[in-house]
Amino acid sequence: MTSTNTPTPPIDGAALLDEVEAFHRRFNIFPSEAAYVAVTLWDAHAHLLDSFDSTPRIAFLSPEPGSGKSRALEIVETLVPNSMAAVAASASALFRSVSGIDGERPTIVFDEIDTVFGPKAGENEQLRGFLNAGHRRGRLMYRCVGDGANQTVQGFPSYAAVAMAGLGSLPDTILTRSVIIRMRKRAPNETVEPYRERLNEHEGHALRDRLAAWADTVRDRIAGAWPTMPEGVTDRPADVWEPLLAVADAAGGAWPERARLACVELVRAAQDNSETSLGVRLLTDLRDHVFNGADRAPTAVILDRLNSLEDAPWGDLNGRPLDSRRLSRMLKEYMRADNKPIQARNMRTASGLLKGYYAADLRDAWMRYCPPPLPPLPESATSATSAAPDAEPLLTSVNA
Repeated sequence: MTSTNTPTPPIDGAALLDEVEAFHRRFNIFPSEAAYVAVTLWDAHAHLLDSFDSTPRIAFLSPEPGSGKSRALEIVETLVPNSMAAVAASASALFRSVSGIDGERPTIVFDEIDTVFGPKAGENEQLRGFLNAGHRRGRLMYRCVGDGANQTVQGFPSYAAVAMAGLGSLPDTILTRSVIIRMRKRAPNETVEPYRERLNEHEGHALRDRLAAWADTVRDRIAGAWPTMPEGVTDRPADVWEPLLAVADAAGGAWPERARLACVELVRAAQDNSETSLGVRLLTDLRDHVFNGADRAPTAVILDRLNSLEDAPWGDLNGRPLDSRRLSRMLKEYMRADNKPIQARNMRTASGLLKGYYAADLRDAWMRYCPPPLPPLPESATSATSAAPDAEPLLTSVNA
């Protein structure tokens, strides 16, 4: 009698990611659909680290305790390979762990990260350096090892997936390397299933093992992939999202489209919440809210428009609104295309000769320093019923 081996059916990556997302939804209330997509893709990417040039950090942040951050990390911990809880761990402990615990690189799960980088914690440059360096594959942390005069310099690998949770914010260098999920307290109508480690952990581990098996089937394909980025997502945001989009493309189904919608939404949210330098904020507000297509604007109109912007700092800079002297001083820090400082110039208007600024003088600085405007989200991808129409340009082109 001849025996036949039945081939193992291929793993449906899209269906598996659906199950991982459903597992999160049982225990986590995330602020948006985009967040569920991003977290699910991040869980899967942790099984494929060596297929990518970089690994994004994922950061669950909130302004108040009791917003579900730690629970989100608990669920992530059940789904990623070799999870390592790292509350209050030192940089030295972390990079030595990444060098190999029993030959296995950990996925670092760092709760209460605000105790390290919060306002009362002071600076922690070694840990910041570890988190920054470990974002990119091949980066080493160099340390002296040995005793006394018999020390040698040794490089320790730092490349590892890191999930974090904490109150407040994080240093900019870490935020720009992270997918940021801004958690909120649950509303009265939002309910989740109670998570019981003894009952539910094994369910997460079963999904983890299936993610690992699926990762083995797509590893070579993902290693050679260059996913198409959504329009306007470039530079560091593209580095952050490239591994997640590659995972979505390998899974197929609805995931490639969902991933790109989530990418645009969360990159835009990160830009809106970024604490950029005051100068970059000034340039960006001039581009988006003052000139808005006009070729020139008198200084008085610029100040009136900037100082009336809601959620902008210009109306109260140390107790005083932005004035022409400070506007001039700030803009002189940036150069025109001909490498001369941006300065007010005379312009002839219907009201006579006025001082003001020309878009042509600002355009090079806009290109170099300001984040590119992202394309609008499709109406179906937003939860808002409607958006307020864009304000009309403050000025139209003025002929000299």
